[in-house]
Amino acid sequence: MTTIQQFHVLHHTDDLLFMGNAWDIPSARALEKGGFQAIGTTSWGIAHALGFTDGEKIDFELHLAVIKGIVEHVQIPVSADIEAGYGENAPAIIENVLRTANVGVAGINLEDSLKHQAGLRDISQHGDLLHKIRTALDNSGFHDFYINARIDTYFQKEDPLAETIDRAKCYVESGASGIFVPGVGDEADIRAISAQVNAPLNVLSLPGLTDGKLLREWGVKRLSFGNALYDKMVAYLDSHAALLFEATDTASLYESDRS
Repeated sequence: MTTIQQFHVLHHTDDLLFMGNAWDIPSARALEKGGFQAIGTTSWGIAHALGFTDGEKIDFELHLAVIKGIVEHVQIPVSADIEAGYGENAPAIIENVLRTANVGVAGINLEDSLKHQAGLRDISQHGDLLHKIRTALDNSGFHDFYINARIDTYFQKEDPLAETIDRAKCYVESGASGIFVPGVGDEADIRAISAQVNAPLNVLSLPGLTDGKLLREWGVKRLSFGNALYDKMVAYLDSHAALLFEATDTASLYESDRS
């Protein structure tokens, strides 16, 4: 079974797929060693680790090189976060998706946010893009490649539920494998989306939205934590660097971490 097939199957079992999010080779290896069955890259983490801000500010070649390195150093399926596709038009985005598939990932996250202005892509326009991506992937031999269609309504709309469901249905009909709704946290909304959309639902962990077993009962099929682990690591480095300097003593580097 290929990693693409493995990744597809992981979304269609009775269990919730808990995805770890990596930003470099060491973080990917740690997640694999920790027991995760699949990992996704975090565009935020990759960009910030290399000195950029999120939002497609990093050169796509550099971003893709990091993704390729991660894929080559783990045995589990990897899904790549490529934001809105790093392209100004459909042909450029499709080319970037195919280039990402060619480095060995099992899937992608592709969002419907606009990158150079506020707002979301028109529903039908984004649906057409997803259809063209699916066709290009199939024609290139990437059958069952997982397209996780990210819907950013909960970041940009005051009353997002109805539009989220409309977008989700359109995206799935257009070829998306599953939907990703970051920002949703209300139980009723999560249950409504999972009940009305015939595709696996991925949500992003938030403070107060952390229990995978509970989320599974609400209809969630995939849980990820985005840049939260990266942010935790950076905060630890910042605080420990200050402690080292203030103490002028490196003893803490050799002590067991009891936190």
